[in-house]
Amino acid sequence: MFAVKSLLLAAAATSVTVNFGANPTNVQMYLYKPTALATPTPLIIAMHYCSGTAQAYFQGTSLAQLADQHGFLVVYPNAPTAGGCWDVASTASLTHNGGSDSLGIANIVRYAISNWGVDATRVFATGTSSGAMMTNVLMGAYPDLFAAGSLYSGVPDGCFAGPSAWNSQCSTGELILTPQQWGDRVRSYYPGYTGVRPKVQFWHGTVDTTLYPQNFWEEIKQWTNIFNAGYSRASFGPNVQAILAQGVGHTVPEHETDTLNCVNRIWYLCPPVTTPTTTPTTTPTIPTTTPPATTSTGATAAHWAQCGGIGFTGPTVCAAPYTCQVSNPYYSQCL
Repeated sequence: MFAVKSLLLAAAATSVTVNFGANPTNVQMYLYKPTALATPTPLIIAMHYCSGTAQAYFQGTSLAQLADQHGFLVVYPNAPTAGGCWDVASTASLTHNGGSDSLGIANIVRYAISNWGVDATRVFATGTSSGAMMTNVLMGAYPDLFAAGSLYSGVPDGCFAGPSAWNSQCSTGELILTPQQWGDRVRSYYPGYTGVRPKVQFWHGTVDTTLYPQNFWEEIKQWTNIFNAGYSRASFGPNVQAILAQGVGHTVPEHETDTLNCVNRIWYLCPPVTTPTTTPTTTPTIPTTTPPATTSTGATAAHWAQCGGIGFTGPTVCAAPYTCQVSNPYYSQCL
């Protein structure tokens, strides 16, 4: 069924040669299948950076080794462009079933669910730089297929939208929109979709001069709007996490074990949480002031729970032995 192609001498992957559906740009897919699979089987789509390849991402991350431990499948798409960048700019790629690179990736997911025993509720995406951008595109255009995405040094969904493959305004962090405007971009890529949105996790370096760190904050604005979550590792409600790496440039090193951590509730090791989405009624802004003191309600907040912040009305005392620690003016957490 598959023609074997070695990506590493020490570990085998297969080049997917079956017809898995429309693949307009001929994205080449590589499958890593561990000896023992979890049942039902999770799937991770792992996407490389500009100038990279599926082979380089296979070699440069520990996802295959983690697949051996946990029994999930990994598909490594290979970008079809000469420069190895993903199409995150065209209307086709940004739109649900619109075409280009994203449709090919979506269809390998659909094929995997139908033919490889993949659990449709445990499909995830991750990527670095251009791969992070494509992860964001997939979260926006195909929320029906993905449970979560983890992005390393990327930009907001739709930030590169336009006639050119590269967008300097976006890359330098000069494309500043309101949370509502960013959220509307995501919603426009799959009009009428009312189902559960995938969770997202961001990583970014504070001295990144390729994709400036302002993009980290724009991503937060975008996805907190999607989930109607307050500003707040920072956690922004149960569906969004963001990690800012002090003193790190482009790109943030992969932290796969952290991404898989059940405590963080991002990847498949935790049962999927299905919560209805709502349309935001307010437009939060990134705060610059110290949050006002909050008053305890008498109840205690559990480990990892929110315990303070501007507008927060829940318990401000943490269950022992945890203490309430400030992440930012909008979010404090029991740690």
